Amino acid sequence: MANSDTIKAGFQRAPHRGLLRACGLKDADLERPFIAVANSFCEIVPGHVHLNEVAKVIKKAIRDAGGVPFEFNTIAVCDGIAMGHTGMKYSLVSREIVADSVETMCRAHCFDGLVCIPNCDKIIPGMLMAAVRLDIPTIFVSGGPMRAGKTPDGKTIDLISIFEAVAAYKAGKIDLAQLKQLEYLACPTVGSCSGLFTANSMNCLCEAIGIALPGNGTILAVDPRRQGLYEAAGRQIVELVRKGIRPSHIITPQSLDNALVLDMAMGGSTNTILHTLALASEAGIKYDLDRINQLSARCPNICKVAPSSTWHIEDVDAAGGVSAILKEVSKIPGLLSLECMTVSCVSLGERIKHAKITNPECIRPLERAYSTTGGLSILFGDLAPNGAVVKTAGVAPSMLKHRGPAVIFDSQEEACEGILAGKVRPGDVVVIRYEGPKGGPGMQEMLSPTSYIMGAGLGESVALITDGRFSGGTRGACVGHISPEAAVGGPIALIRPGDIISIDIPNHRLDVELTDQDLARRRQDWRPPKPRVTKGCLARYAALATSADTGAIQRW
Repeated sequence: MANSDTIKAGFQRAPHRGLLRACGLKDADLERPFIAVANSFCEIVPGHVHLNEVAKVIKKAIRDAGGVPFEFNTIAVCDGIAMGHTGMKYSLVSREIVADSVETMCRAHCFDGLVCIPNCDKIIPGMLMAAVRLDIPTIFVSGGPMRAGKTPDGKTIDLISIFEAVAAYKAGKIDLAQLKQLEYLACPTVGSCSGLFTANSMNCLCEAIGIALPGNGTILAVDPRRQGLYEAAGRQIVELVRKGIRPSHIITPQSLDNALVLDMAMGGSTNTILHTLALASEAGIKYDLDRINQLSARCPNICKVAPSSTWHIEDVDAAGGVSAILKEVSKIPGLLSLECMTVSCVSLGERIKHAKITNPECIRPLERAYSTTGGLSILFGDLAPNGAVVKTAGVAPSMLKHRGPAVIFDSQEEACEGILAGKVRPGDVVVIRYEGPKGGPGMQEMLSPTSYIMGAGLGESVALITDGRFSGGTRGACVGHISPEAAVGGPIALIRPGDIISIDIPNHRLDVELTDQDLARRRQDWRPPKPRVTKGCLARYAALATSADTGAIQRW
């Protein structure tokens, strides 16, 4: 019995069929599988403005393959536009809203299969969380990445170039005309922002997990080849329904390992850790930070993409894409689980067996890896008993170990003002706290302060630690997701200006040079802060949010 028979089969469902006929369905349609098309199209997110046209191609392919498509929309927050003001508090919260909305539409209308059309940041993990809740045949197909920008002298630029230029302008290093030039040229097309930021990281991870077709993460939004990808996804969802292949067959502990191996090999966004943990929790899979460190210890970093280098996603695609990266690291015995099923209806090993690296400078062979360990690391220590995350691939070698005095800010806004006002000096450790899941609330990204540090020329002399999180565009010695967070009394709440912070990335340590007795005395004086938000979805999220080390999900 098809799932959709619940609303269309039997004499009792005559009223339901009447309503479906009012939507334009004919008798023949009632015999076909009903396919939900969850689209995140909206007109204020550059990664999403074209998704209405994408859906048309996918829906036609579904019909041609024998299914009946039904499109509905979810919300989408543009992190770049929401950045640096209260709007960013809603970004992570939107992940939960997306998950709930997709679950709600699919449960209420009893679809047989699901096509998810995300592109940016929280929409991808939100839809993944919904997919494992629903466990109906599902395929992901993103809208594709943006082309990188070019200056008249040929320099490749992107959104982060503009953010960092704001601080450079404030510091008198560039003039207003130069800032304006970047504003006009850095984001030249539709698509998810062109570096290996969170959106493109997650869209690439969907390939490694097996929930999306090859090319999902790297083929540009404006590349004609993307049309073929959309058509293939529309056809394939009908095949997945016929074969009964569901997310629970694809999203397993081993496929999550594969995804994080890709993440380590590429040095993706730290947010991928947060979202992978959230996905694992939704899928009922026990997955912790120690397991991620174990993968990092075995997986070399063979590809660096902006903001960690001058390569962009279009370069990765031309160099062989995600499949070529996976094929190269599969040479390490036992690192990848090649038997994992994919939406291609073949194993991951079968899918990547013909992949080749066509640019060994963009995707390096194992013998020329940037490092023998992964591009992301988990730190533990006095300041992070439950863990913290750093994008090692974006850290200068001189900053892999850093020791310096704490310069403390109790919000991102304070930090931005302080950095631009010159309160941060070479050697310092910037501390931004009370920005975790509960404290923020919403664990807003810290692209503005990290960009200001870079733009001020402090990227190789100043570290930043926070219980908040970073944009995928962040680079430098920036440690986020510190758990427990300040708002629940984590040790980051107890440090004071001038305390010496020690960061040792190779040895996975984040410590403050205080004794246990010092911390215990300070804890007696600490009081929980008053909630910053007392109504609406932010207040509800703050009340229900778990720690970053468990994915910052809502839990009852």
